[in-house]
Amino acid sequence: MIIELLRREHHNIELLLAVLERELAIFDRGDRPDYEIIRAIISYFEVYPEVYHHPQEDLVFAKLKIRDPAAAAKVGDLAREHEQGTERLHRVAQAVDSVLADREILRQNVDNIVRDFIVQERHHMMMEERDFFPAALKALEPQDWTEIASAMISHEDPLFSEAAEETFDALRAHILRLEQEAEAERH
Repeated sequence: MIIELLRREHHNIELLLAVLERELAIFDRGDRPDYEIIRAIISYFEVYPEVYHHPQEDLVFAKLKIRDPAAAAKVGDLAREHEQGTERLHRVAQAVDSVLADREILRQNVDNIVRDFIVQERHHMMMEERDFFPAALKALEPQDWTEIASAMISHEDPLFSEAAEETFDALRAHILRLEQEAEAERH
């Protein structure tokens, strides 16, 4: 089911946010975090949620607006929230690039930018889990889910293939493995 998939993706996103948070704590101590891990997480967020996860949510939300406009109004402007998340991610990428290029940037500014991204992503997913997904499950009818699923399957974008899923699974696994290795070296 589509909502189960979206929830699984939220779980994966949360794992990566936790890794990013651990790397930020290292940065905050004045030590050098693993920038390879941080760049990999940023790359994942630049592609996966943007090209795959959010369009699925947008399809579900479009159906919710038709079936239950009041519930959709309670959820708010989902597309705008997704855009704001993209803008915050862009600021994270710029801040990390500035650090890596030895440009003048206050550590506190880097911390604020990365922490804001983490907090806002969690807040956004929590709202979706609490308001959006239950409303969609309640309001949408079987034919809606069939239409959403067929819209996703018939999409011609190569990122929507099984091979792409495997690529993202491999990237997630790589990021988490790098983090485990970095954690082991620190202890």
